[in-house]
Amino acid sequence: MAILNRLRDGITIAGLSLLLAACQTLGGGGLIASTVTAELTPAGASSIASDMVGQLGAHVGPGGTTIRLRGDGSPFGSALEESLRTAGYAVVIDQRSSDAGAMDLAYAVDSFEGSVMVRLSTVSLDLTRLYTLDGEVAIPTGPASVMRRDEADPT
Repeated sequence: MAILNRLRDGITIAGLSLLLAACQTLGGGGLIASTVTAELTPAGASSIASDMVGQLGAHVGPGGTTIRLRGDGSPFGSALEESLRTAGYAVVIDQRSSDAGAMDLAYAVDSFEGSVMVRLSTVSLDLTRLYTLDGEVAIPTGPASVMRRDEADPT
């Protein structure tokens, strides 16, 4: 009986450890590390990046905003950088930049139930949208989901 109790306690501790580990972010500043796991054509990546930058512009205007892009070197990352610059944002891609006024931006592009799910994240805002790929064209399947956070608490 004592062995079963010890085993149960060990399993409980292991389970709690896994849950806590899953809550950790991969990047600094409370942001995820930028990743792209979905297969995108250059045209699809550009189409999605352009649309997501438009969504971002509704919440964070390009006027005096410098974006510190946490890229991963993917075609989507390059398309996002280009779309941000075209929209009027100043973009810094050196993550060691000491520009205290820069806003960190990370992204995730994943396959999800036959669609492509794209998320742009800042310390205070997450924008998520689903797209359907039709050849070279990415078509939004619905409105963007917007989640705002208090900047003092990036969790």
